[in-house]
Amino acid sequence: MPEPAHHADVVIVGAGVSGLSAAQELTRAGVTTVVLEAAPHVGGRMSTEKVDGFRLDRIGQLLSTSYPELRHVSGLDAFVLRPFAPGLLVHSDGRHHRAAESLGRPATGSTKGALGAARALASAPRLARPGRTAPRTPPGTPPGHAPRSPRPPARGAPLGSALDQARLGAALARLAATPVRRLLARPELPAGRALAARGLPQRTVEGFLRPLLSALLCDPGLTTSSRCADLALHAFARGRLCLPEGGADALPELLAAALPPGTVRTGVRVTAVAADRVTTAEHGELTCRGVLLATDARAAAELLPGLRVPAFHPVTVVHHAVPEPPLAEPALLLDADRRGPVAHTAVVSHVDPTRAPAGRVLVSSTVLGPPPDDLDRTVRAHLAALYGTPTDRWELLAAHHTREAVPAMPPPHDLRRPVRLLSGLYVCGDHRDTSTVQGALHSGRRAAHAALTDLGVAPALKKSPLPTAA
Repeated sequence: MPEPAHHADVVIVGAGVSGLSAAQELTRAGVTTVVLEAAPHVGGRMSTEKVDGFRLDRIGQLLSTSYPELRHVSGLDAFVLRPFAPGLLVHSDGRHHRAAESLGRPATGSTKGALGAARALASAPRLARPGRTAPRTPPGTPPGHAPRSPRPPARGAPLGSALDQARLGAALARLAATPVRRLLARPELPAGRALAARGLPQRTVEGFLRPLLSALLCDPGLTTSSRCADLALHAFARGRLCLPEGGADALPELLAAALPPGTVRTGVRVTAVAADRVTTAEHGELTCRGVLLATDARAAAELLPGLRVPAFHPVTVVHHAVPEPPLAEPALLLDADRRGPVAHTAVVSHVDPTRAPAGRVLVSSTVLGPPPDDLDRTVRAHLAALYGTPTDRWELLAAHHTREAVPAMPPPHDLRRPVRLLSGLYVCGDHRDTSTVQGALHSGRRAAHAALTDLGVAPALKKSPLPTAA
């Protein structure tokens, strides 16, 4: 084991989930570790604002129950996932359509599962929405009101005919059963072009796969690498989309709480790093045997000039307190028509009741790309059309815009970018793997293993189940 001749064996800069994941691996292996965080709280972009008893995520990336890192990383025994209703609701041509309801179940990876998914999709009902609705909001419509001229839905929209839906179900089931190594060996294209080349009808791609992937990747243009898109669809088809109980910050807070007391130090701004020391603005210098940068990509490049800074996808999350639930179930509602700023929305208090005070209703909606002018008015007008109900009495609780929310992953994208820069100097984050919580956690674990190898210490092994709320 390393001799305790320094302030710490490894100093981690950044207390997001990637850095905390690395800290878990290092401390479990017996390596003394210090985590320095400039902010007054842990979590980085996985933060949650508390307003009048509501818990409001700043970015609100979707998680999947199939993410393997949620089981591999230590410290998450008390972590609870709140799943959305099975499948998705897709808004198209003035109606709600249920899709992919049978995916994410144990038999999905088998032939039986593929047939079941296909049959369920082929027979899925198209759900009429309450109230008078139309997909387009004409000029001059009062804010928060749905248009008054309904348009009849197109037959089979947005998934196409029963045969089209069966083909989609079978394709997703095959993807769920495909090993990850084979997905990563596929030819790489922008996701949008790859979808068009795979033989599925255009209406299926545009009406379901495009809005789904836009939500999973935070990339409305689908410029992301097709390999990353395949990984996202693989996780979707094998699991259930979900939210952390209590807010996004529950994940980093649990990881931090499971570390030895004094490991995480917030409010400490790092100004310089080397392989054997870290310099801070107000707390002097810490010597060590290794430094692991776990900040966002831009902050990492400021500390180590030469590191690449990727482009980013901006995300805006708009939270409303509403008088009555506009939807009766805890479903994720996608917009396939793309006639407004909202990419997806949900009655989040149905999904996770802990996010709203008793008797109150929370609707959270995500805008991908640059937000529109007059954000609240424009979003409420779009939500009125999506939910089929007036939104003029909806109260804006918060609108969180993050310009650099999610690192872009255009092709060619290296899903396992090096985390070891040299002996004693490491870097991790969602910008080194995939731009997901799964990628951030995995990157932290990879960097920790690289540091352990250089220190001559074997990593500890751990396996535990992950609770999922019903």
